[in-house]
Amino acid sequence: MPTHHGRAMQHIIDCRTPVFGGEVYFCESCHVFRYSYHSCKDRHCPKCGNDNNGEWLAKQRAMLLPAPYFLVTFTVPHTLRAVALRYPKLFYTAMFHAAAETMLTLGHDPKYIGGQLGFFGVLHTWQRNLEHHPHLHFIVAGGGLSDDGNVWLPAQNKFFLPVHSMSIIFRAKLRDALKKEPELFAQILPEIWEQIRKKKKKRKKRWVVHCESVGSGEHAVEYLSRYVFRVALSNASLQKMENGNVTFRYQERETKQYKMRTVTAEEFIRLFLQHVLPLGFCKVRYYGFLSARHLLRLLKVRELLKVGFIKNEFLKSESAKNESITENNGECQEKALAHRILCCPQCKGEMQWTYAIEPTRTRAP
Repeated sequence: MPTHHGRAMQHIIDCRTPVFGGEVYFCESCHVFRYSYHSCKDRHCPKCGNDNNGEWLAKQRAMLLPAPYFLVTFTVPHTLRAVALRYPKLFYTAMFHAAAETMLTLGHDPKYIGGQLGFFGVLHTWQRNLEHHPHLHFIVAGGGLSDDGNVWLPAQNKFFLPVHSMSIIFRAKLRDALKKEPELFAQILPEIWEQIRKKKKKRKKRWVVHCESVGSGEHAVEYLSRYVFRVALSNASLQKMENGNVTFRYQERETKQYKMRTVTAEEFIRLFLQHVLPLGFCKVRYYGFLSARHLLRLLKVRELLKVGFIKNEFLKSESAKNESITENNGECQEKALAHRILCCPQCKGEMQWTYAIEPTRTRAP
């Protein structure tokens, strides 16, 4: 078992227990104590995964441009999934670079846009039944900045880039990237890289790239935010655990109907751990004029499209979010948001901090 798998498992086991310490609060009205244990803060924990979702979503919405947006998805043949599990950091990084270079290359082609694109991508590794299915989702602005940085070049109507050309270039660039790792590349069958014609419907070998228009991009960003801070399975999906088996519920993609799946406890752990990423691996990446090194080009794009500064828009979105929280909650909830003060579950009054519980050990490195 890889080290990062054992680390994630131990964090999930110890999350919100005395192991990580906590605080004790007392309600003077009800004369009851409440123990609030610290979370593990592991991104793979079902309890801690969505803590930063709202803040990230607000930032991405503030960065949206007044342009049509596209959701582009890159997948790999199922025969490459075993290699991805053996070398997750190398393989997923190569996927990111190959997909990004594919869109940047075609975006510079005057036949399509003729400028530098700006987009960000999110790695998604699971199907709804917990099977391993690595793929990348990118949200791309429909247009680019000219090489001289003075003109915004919009995409043609609702057409962005040809998906068949993207699949061919993506396959070639991923192959070249993986060739740099001889041990990894030697485990891949040569026929994986053969070109599949459109007429041959051998889906098991297809390199599928899907592109769809998503309007202003707001709904697409909200959709991707679920994958940024969400783990492969939530606690609410677990139905029962008995006789050494685990039963969980999932929604089938084609029929939209909910189904039950029962597996042994060992198999369930294996399915879950397939989606635990290596320590420090970044599952959200920015490219083109959205990358950190091209901040001046991003500011130029916003100037050409007559959009204000990102910071001001983000502050406005955060202010609106806080006002909404204040309106929908009581006085105690407002104080809890600002000062991390707990509210009594019985009388809803403010609980007084009493003392801290020291952790029995620190988080695993």
